[in-house]
Amino acid sequence: MAPMTIPSAMQAIIATTPGDASVLALAERPVPQPGHGEVLLRVLAAGVNRPDIMQREGLAKPAPGVTDVLGLEACGEVAACGPGVPGHLLGQRVMSLLPGGGYAPWCVARLDHSLAVPATLDDAAAGALPEGLFTVWHNLFELGGLRLGETVLVHGAAGGIGTLAVRLAHAAGARVIATAGRADRLPALRDMGASTALCYRDADFVQACLDHTDGRGVDVVLDMVGGDYVRRNLQALAFGGRHVSLSFLQGATVELDLLVLMQKQLSLHSSTMRPQSPAEKARMAQAIARHVLPLVADGRVLPRVCDSLPLAQAGEAHRMLERGDVFGKVVLHP
Repeated sequence: MAPMTIPSAMQAIIATTPGDASVLALAERPVPQPGHGEVLLRVLAAGVNRPDIMQREGLAKPAPGVTDVLGLEACGEVAACGPGVPGHLLGQRVMSLLPGGGYAPWCVARLDHSLAVPATLDDAAAGALPEGLFTVWHNLFELGGLRLGETVLVHGAAGGIGTLAVRLAHAAGARVIATAGRADRLPALRDMGASTALCYRDADFVQACLDHTDGRGVDVVLDMVGGDYVRRNLQALAFGGRHVSLSFLQGATVELDLLVLMQKQLSLHSSTMRPQSPAEKARMAQAIARHVLPLVADGRVLPRVCDSLPLAQAGEAHRMLERGDVFGKVVLHP
């Protein structure tokens, strides 16, 4: 294969100052050089995630030494290999979890945080997967311990994480109860594998969980809401249930009755992906490649890509997420 022409500079998306979506702008940045164990990707698609919004708002900052270019996941073609990376990877597509830099035509990724893209997957879908795969695998299966035959309640099921969680839980043989804010999205969630899908504006999810489990409750709750939802989630959990918090759209401060936790022997878990150590992310990547990629390759687990926008429209992509217009994921393409 002929070497790819790699420019010295590129136009990438940064937040010029903390603020709303209008602060996102194209800025010139040098094309990064891959270090040991890294590859340079010609970006084909980059997923847009809520942590990107938090970075734009100044609520989350990249680690020291990480680029100010936004973007925590990308699918790309390997354009150059750093020391320690075999040259035969040149030209191959990978999808990578990134510390930053995905909103660009070129980005650097650690090879051990990257997954080979199955031939059955298009670029947009591959760009929408890494952050969700790592997040759902770690939180739902490792922390939440979801097992075959158990029941899971997935809040925010119409989001990028939620839609992937529904599909992965269903593929793993679990029963899924999904909540969303719009009734018109419920049929699609059922098609993805939810045995029960309900609009939280119209139904009491605690009662629905009890009704659909013959009063027992659910084994795992995957929560993106926080606030008063946590108290209600505990009511919906079965004895020995596990509560996993991914976000807190209704507030991070909650009141808990420890007696409920003790009497029902419940456990609380939470995590965020960005601060995980490089070694821990590499461990997750190996587990995902072994347990999840075969499900992706045969089409049982796929992201729901809502829209694909040009890189220069990153601001509109953020607005779509903030308005709740996105059912699944939105991706950017250079």
